[in-house]
Amino acid sequence: MTTKTNTINGGEFLIRDTEAKDIFIPAEFSEEQRMMAQACQDFIDTEILPKAEEIDSMKNPDLVPGILKKAGELGLLGISVPEEYQGLGMSFNTSMLIADIIGAAGSFSTTYGAHTGIGTLPILYYGTEEQKQKYLPKLATGEWAACYCLTEPDAGSDANSGKAKATLTEDGKHYLLNGQKMWISNGGFADLFIVFAKIGDDKNLTAFIVEKDFGGITMNEEEKKMGIKGSSTRQVFFNDCKVPVENMLSDRQNGFKIAVNILNIGRVKLGAGVLGGCRQVIKNALQYSSERKQFGVSINTFGAMKSKLAEMAVKTYVSESLCYRLGQNIEDRIDALIVEGMEVNLAKLKGVEQFAMECAIAKIHGSEVLDYVVDQGVQIYGGMGYSADAPMERAYRDARISRIYEGTNEINRMLMIGMLLKRAMKGEINLFEPAKAVADELTAVPSFDTGDTSQLFAGEKEVLKKLKKVFLMIGGKAAMAFGPKIEEEQELMMNLADIMIEIYAAESALLRTEKRVGIHGEDTCKQQIAMVQVYLSEAVDIIQAAGREAIASFTSGDEQKVMLMGLKRFTKADPVNTKTLRRQIADHMIEKGKYPYFD
Repeated sequence: MTTKTNTINGGEFLIRDTEAKDIFIPAEFSEEQRMMAQACQDFIDTEILPKAEEIDSMKNPDLVPGILKKAGELGLLGISVPEEYQGLGMSFNTSMLIADIIGAAGSFSTTYGAHTGIGTLPILYYGTEEQKQKYLPKLATGEWAACYCLTEPDAGSDANSGKAKATLTEDGKHYLLNGQKMWISNGGFADLFIVFAKIGDDKNLTAFIVEKDFGGITMNEEEKKMGIKGSSTRQVFFNDCKVPVENMLSDRQNGFKIAVNILNIGRVKLGAGVLGGCRQVIKNALQYSSERKQFGVSINTFGAMKSKLAEMAVKTYVSESLCYRLGQNIEDRIDALIVEGMEVNLAKLKGVEQFAMECAIAKIHGSEVLDYVVDQGVQIYGGMGYSADAPMERAYRDARISRIYEGTNEINRMLMIGMLLKRAMKGEINLFEPAKAVADELTAVPSFDTGDTSQLFAGEKEVLKKLKKVFLMIGGKAAMAFGPKIEEEQELMMNLADIMIEIYAAESALLRTEKRVGIHGEDTCKQQIAMVQVYLSEAVDIIQAAGREAIASFTSGDEQKVMLMGLKRFTKADPVNTKTLRRQIADHMIEKGKYPYFD
């Protein structure tokens, strides 16, 4: 049984070694989970992909709501909803797996995520028993569709600055909601709205469960968007919308906390939710590059094409690795808190909250990998990639929103560093002691003992240890230099975030592959080993560049020289023949005709 004492805390990967045996990898999914994933894939193959153009046209207003209802009939909307509310009550990592598979569904993945995540989870985690009994069965079965109304014209990243108001009626039985919300996914057909507004002069938002039939709800026409065209996106207006007082969700002024915690879940689910799309794009690119002939041969025989195909796979593999590592860490923490006696839904919230930094990493890394993969997919298709008759054009447009919703990647980068330093200052994570040790090391005589590098990944693990010292060196010095005012140094925080992201990503892929080697043997994992080596080589370069920019931004003189010497020492790594490794990876994919590494 997992206990709190043997589970890692959020952010501790920077200062604490993790063993391969302690992480989860996709190869460990149970037969039940794989059957659920296959059912989801079959649903996409039959109900969504053949209708992609019709969905995007939105000419039939009943099509997407009907598909969502069918998903509910299959149980796909109730993965996280307990059985007593007509859901399946499956584990957190199972919900990650389904979000992953749904990622290949184009704009429908936005519809699905808005309903099952931000539309349903606030009631599951914060609702009264009466609210859960009334609403969750309808949402889990697809009888009702849900949406989430937080963003306003002047309240985006600063969500708590919203101007929507809730006023108690004279008889004390209702709140009258007034205000405007925008970018509301599923708004056009939702039966239920999670709405955030301020009561009187309250500083913080309060959340309400609003039924469409309460009245006083009007909408603009569907937004004309760059991508995810098949998802409903509306501006929603509340004009004296009469909401019963019992439909307040949680306590007064607890809305902002609800929004933050639900967005944490949304971020990690988005990290997983791009993976199915990545794999679908890679599959299409492999097929096209095999069929497309130039100079008498398939274009996938050329080194430039192989490099692109391999890099698409490498980044996808790494993002998979960190998402499922994180999903299991969250699940383990939830189980540990329940064992300690915490109420189940509170444990679920606290489990995710503990890893809020890693949730941000998953969102950032996944969305940027998706953008890379679709961009290279267009390039591989060449002129056809720019044609709306080929699948890459839609994938390219659909992908772009992922770096914006659930908090822009810039906001997430700053949030994760701000949160890490706040936890360190509160003593919740011992960051400053290791940082001081690294600072002392800068003036000590360097050791050239590399240890035993004969074991698989021994050298790579040494590189990772040194990369963590880069973060501790720069982050520790920056915290001393700026204190709480570091939040004003946004460029520096983004440099630190890039370093932190690359460390977590590279380590996750290494640990996944090490564990897989332990299960299947080194000979059957040659491509996965190659992917780790390629990615780590790239991560070193990214960290070196981000570190140099960060150091130059707030140091000078001898102090700067010492830190730059430290950066050079900590980013020193043997050169890797990434060209040969990428060709090896690409040849394996071309032989299989798909991305073959999701195991």
